[in-house]
Amino acid sequence: MPMSTTVGSRDLVSSARWPVPEERRTVSVLFADIVGSTGLTERLDPEDVRALQRVYFDTVAGVLRRWNGVVEKYIGDAVMALFGAHASDGFDAYRAVRAGLEIQQAVDRRTPAGVRLRVRVGVATGEVLVDLGATRDGGHGTASGAVITTAARLQEYAPPGAVVVCAATRRATAGLLEQRPLASMTVAGKALPLDVWRVTGTSRTRPAPHRGPLVGRRRELATAGDEITRAVRDRRPRWISLAGPAGSGRSRLLHELARAVSTVDGTLVRWCVAHCPPYAQGGLAPLADMVRGFAGVRDGDLPATVRRRLAAALDGLLPPAARGPAAYALAELVAAPEDSGAADRGADAWRLVLLELAAGQPVVVAVDDLDRAAPAMNRFLHRLFAAATERRLPLAVVATHGSGWADLVPGAGDRRRRVPLPPLGTVDTGRLLRHLLGGAGRPAALARDLLPLVGGNPAVAAAYVRALDEDGGAPAGPVPDPVRRIVDPRLDRLDGDHRAVLMAGAALGARFAAGAVERLLGWAPGRAGPVLRGLVASGLLRRPAR
Repeated sequence: MPMSTTVGSRDLVSSARWPVPEERRTVSVLFADIVGSTGLTERLDPEDVRALQRVYFDTVAGVLRRWNGVVEKYIGDAVMALFGAHASDGFDAYRAVRAGLEIQQAVDRRTPAGVRLRVRVGVATGEVLVDLGATRDGGHGTASGAVITTAARLQEYAPPGAVVVCAATRRATAGLLEQRPLASMTVAGKALPLDVWRVTGTSRTRPAPHRGPLVGRRRELATAGDEITRAVRDRRPRWISLAGPAGSGRSRLLHELARAVSTVDGTLVRWCVAHCPPYAQGGLAPLADMVRGFAGVRDGDLPATVRRRLAAALDGLLPPAARGPAAYALAELVAAPEDSGAADRGADAWRLVLLELAAGQPVVVAVDDLDRAAPAMNRFLHRLFAAATERRLPLAVVATHGSGWADLVPGAGDRRRRVPLPPLGTVDTGRLLRHLLGGAGRPAALARDLLPLVGGNPAVAAAYVRALDEDGGAPAGPVPDPVRRIVDPRLDRLDGDHRAVLMAGAALGARFAAGAVERLLGWAPGRAGPVLRGLVASGLLRRPAR
C-alpha cells in the first residue's frame, strides 16, 4: 500500500529513540483568533486586557487539550493547533471541529461581564511535514505545509462566532456534523476558489445505507444467527461480539443479522439497536437513540410529543404506577443525554423496559461500535445481561467492535461468542470489486488492478472505487482519504522498528528485500527479517506472488 511517510538520510533514520525525526502526515489544522482585538485593547485598561487575554488563552488551551490537540504556536491573539500530528485515531478532523465549537461556547461562558468577546475558527485538513520530536504544546515550527495557510485564511473568512471548514475536513466529518455551504473563498496563490462550509453543530449518527449483496460473510452471519436462536430457545441470554478491524463490514453484518433473525420459530424478535458515534456527548447517549426507535420519536418532536409517544409505547408494558415515572425518566434521557443525572435515571428506566419487553417476546439489544462508547455504556449492558440471566429471559446482546478490544463479560461463561471478521479472500474481494465497479459504471477489468490495494477490506474496496469517479484517476493514484483514516491509526500503534521498515519500504518501492531495508536504515544484517514477517502477519505488507 502506498505510504505518505518520508525517509531522510541514513544518519537521520538510525536514531535509537525513533527511526526518523520527520514524517509526512495528514493532519487537521485549527486556527482561532479574537474578532476586533485591536479595538478591545484600545478601549480597555492594560490590566484588563491582560486579564482578558489570560482567560482567553487558558480557555482555548484547555479545550484543545481535552480534544487531544497540540498547540503549535501563538501569533498575537491567534492560536494554531494540530490534530493528528503525532498519532491519529481516524477522527482527527472531527476532534478539531468539535474543539472549535467548544471554544466558541467556552469563551462565551468565561468572558468577564461587560465585555463581548467573539472568536473566529477555521479548520483545514491536508498533508504536512511534521517534526515528531517537537509535537508538544509550544513546539513552534512543528509542521510545514500549504494546509496551514489554508486554515489561517479560513479563520479570517469565518463570520464572528463561527467555525468554518474546507472541503477535505467536510468529507472527513460527513454524517457527524451539521454543515451548510458558504460562498466560495478566493485565496491568493491558488488557481481556483475554495469551497467552504460553516459547521452549526453535531448531528445524530445514522447508519450508512447498505446497498448491494453481502459478499463473503455468510459463515459469520450464520454463526451469529445461531447464537441468537439458542438464546431464544434456551431462554438463557447470550452475548455475541462481531469483531474486526475498521472497514471489515461489522456494521453491514449487524444490519444483515437483524434482517436474517427477525423471527425465531415463528415468534417475532424485537431488535433495539444503537450506534456509538466517536466522542459522544454523554456516556449513555446511544441509549437515547434506542429509546427514540422504541417509541417512534422523531427529530424535532416537541417535549410534550416525546412524552406522549413514550407513554403510548409503555402502555400495557409496565404497571400503571411505574409507567409515569419511567416515561418521565426516558424523556429526560432523550432530551439531555449529556446530563449525567438524567442519563443515569433514564438508563435505569430503559433497563426495566428492556427486561419487561423480553418477558413477553425475544429481544436483541445491539450496539454498533461499542469500543467507541464510554465505560457507562458497557456497565449498562453488563447489568442488563446479568438481570436477564437471573430471570432466564430470551435476550441476546450483540456488540460490534475492533479486533483488539477486550469484550469481557462477567458471568457469561460459555454464553459469550466472539465472531471474528477476517479479511475477505481473493475470490470474494474480486466479486465485491466487480459489483462496486459495475455500480459505478467502470470496467470490471479494473478489479485486477485494485485487488492488491484492497487487502480484503470492504470499506477500502469501496473507497478506491469511489476515488476512480471523484478524482477521475487510475487505481495507482493517491491513497483515498477514507483509506488513510483506516490505516493511519494502525501505523501509529507500531513500535519504532516496524514503523521504520514500513517507511523504508515506501521509499524503496512496491517490491523490496530485507537486505535493501537494512542498508537504507543502517541496520545489521538479519534485523529486518523478523520485522518484515511481523508486518506480513498483521496484514500491513504482502509477500509478492511467486
